[in-house]
Amino acid sequence: MSNPRYLTGTALGASIITTLLVPPLAQAEPTTFTVDDEHFSMAFEIMHVGYAPVMGMFREVEGQFIYDEEARELSSGKLVFKSDSVFTNHKKRDNHLRDDDFLNSSEYPNITFNVTDFETTGENTGKVTGDLTMLGKTNPVTLDVTLNKAAVYPFGHEKYTLGISAMTTLKRSDWGMTYGLDQAMVGDEVTLRFGFEAYTDAK
Repeated sequence: MSNPRYLTGTALGASIITTLLVPPLAQAEPTTFTVDDEHFSMAFEIMHVGYAPVMGMFREVEGQFIYDEEARELSSGKLVFKSDSVFTNHKKRDNHLRDDDFLNSSEYPNITFNVTDFETTGENTGKVTGDLTMLGKTNPVTLDVTLNKAAVYPFGHEKYTLGISAMTTLKRSDWGMTYGLDQAMVGDEVTLRFGFEAYTDAK
């Protein structure tokens, strides 16, 4: 018959060894990341008279988000695009995009995206849902997101940095932007592609 004292001592010893050898579970650490406006691209693509897509971008953006890498949770975030920073490499077209046929930049200087939900879909992929406000109207938009890299930046600011790609497709008419639709001059579907870096001072 086994000795109870021996069993108790063995269990205690195993417990001590386990405590020493197995590291504690990492604690959740939500961290604020700031979008690096020097390394941010947001390109859009829209069909012109059915012939070929016109491509452009917004050149001014700012934003932050709170992300927990260990738990893989995005708890909040906001991006703000300056609507008059639109650029398609054609001055007359850019001015038209800024007027009230399209972005109405004088009345609505900001286009904002506020994160409302996040779903992990893979090892480094997910879906970010948020409210996109443009022309005074707000609609939900879901982006397919890929985390490309997470590491200390090798030069420059040398801060812990995330590298992210994202894309989505939306209909501009959902925000009341209908110029050119009836004549099929300008398409309704707009493809958006994002590529940016975001850093934190917390690590």
